[in-house]
Amino acid sequence: MPTEQYHEPASELSQETRTFARIITSLTEEAEAINWYQQRMSVEPDVDARNIMAAAQEEEFKHFGMDLEFLLRREPKWRAALQSILFHDGDIVALGSAGEDAEEKVE
Repeated sequence: MPTEQYHEPASELSQETRTFARIITSLTEEAEAINWYQQRMSVEPDVDARNIMAAAQEEEFKHFGMDLEFLLRREPKWRAALQSILFHDGDIVALGSAGEDAEEKVE
């Protein structure tokens, strides 16, 4: 029976695939939390409250990064693609094309 995490029966999935699904779910939840804090801060008039929310958002962003790193350590093609895209100046779409090329070179 599918759940939010699984689209196939969990009993048929390997432990590695179930862990992968958990991290993907965590990554999604962290991204949602980052977004929620952003929205809250944009309407919160109290400076102290905004600062608390900003600190909480920073924690969620670190968690997002840890989840992403976990996935990239297990998916070399994804790592190769993102190394061509992230932390570079220039046209993001062009960098994305370079990322696709880098991904194709990984076996």
